[in-house]
Amino acid sequence: MKRNLQRQSENLRLQIIVVLVGVLLLIAKFTAYYLTNSNSILTDALESIINVVAGGFSLYSLILSARPKDLNHPYGHGKIEFVAATLEGSLILVAGGAIIFKSFYNLFEPQHLSRLNTGIYLIAAAGVVNYIVGHFTEQRGNRSNSLVLVAGGKHLKTDAYSTAGILVGLLLIYLTGMVWLDSVVAIIFGTFICFTGYRILRASLAGIMDEADYELLKRLVHVLNESRRENWIDIHNLRVIKYGNTLHIDCHLTVPWYLTVLQAHEEVEAVGSLIRERIDPDIELFIHTDPCVEVSCSVCPKIGCKVRRRSFQERVAWDVNKVISDKKHGLVN
Repeated sequence: MKRNLQRQSENLRLQIIVVLVGVLLLIAKFTAYYLTNSNSILTDALESIINVVAGGFSLYSLILSARPKDLNHPYGHGKIEFVAATLEGSLILVAGGAIIFKSFYNLFEPQHLSRLNTGIYLIAAAGVVNYIVGHFTEQRGNRSNSLVLVAGGKHLKTDAYSTAGILVGLLLIYLTGMVWLDSVVAIIFGTFICFTGYRILRASLAGIMDEADYELLKRLVHVLNESRRENWIDIHNLRVIKYGNTLHIDCHLTVPWYLTVLQAHEEVEAVGSLIRERIDPDIELFIHTDPCVEVSCSVCPKIGCKVRRRSFQERVAWDVNKVISDKKHGLVN
């Protein structure tokens, strides 16, 4: 718990820095647009507005998700992070659409461009800063299981990539004088921005709908297979739910029916300790114990079992499909 609180505090400080940097870059990009009248630069500037708005909401969501559990929120407040990421993805889609619409119009009604050299310098500097902040934010989000930081980091890095492409277009315009290229470049990167917004929106909606995270499930199954104990006859109905940066895992653990309550509890604690040690120390686990049944004997390698009703045939290796199904494992003769 203490480690989780420290992680949340570090995430908050990082998000405050992201918002402050976003405000400074917003000013720089709109200054560049004011000087140049370029649609390509306006593309970058509009996305910076989204960076600041979404960053502010993400900051609020991190503050809210850091609140401890209460009677009204027994699983905490972490789901707000998915709402924040949904808002960010939606805003990116809207901005991308607006950019495409305006740039398409200006293909037929070109705008006069000026002072492109100054605009190029400002946009280049903003792009470098965006990439550095975005890369660090995404890495931090992956380490702390924070969808808000991951989404924000990817957005900033995408902004940096689009800035690089826009710079290439601006250089071509500056060298050739072909003003129509400005709108073409803006349309291309407006489409790219829309795709980024869709990906963030898709990931956040998956979190809200508790979509299965198969990569995490594979890691869990691998860890359980590696350190499997003989009393762990099978694990099934395994589910992972994300609440912000907190993971909740529940499953059914089949153990020999004759174990005492205390012995069964010790097996549950062993599963929990293993997952916390190898996956995440702040994971919350809810493990239900099931007694073994006759069909379980065929896959149970326990030596010296005096109540075995079927001969042992083979040890079944667990995989994702087996452990997520709500069915005890066993071989039918």
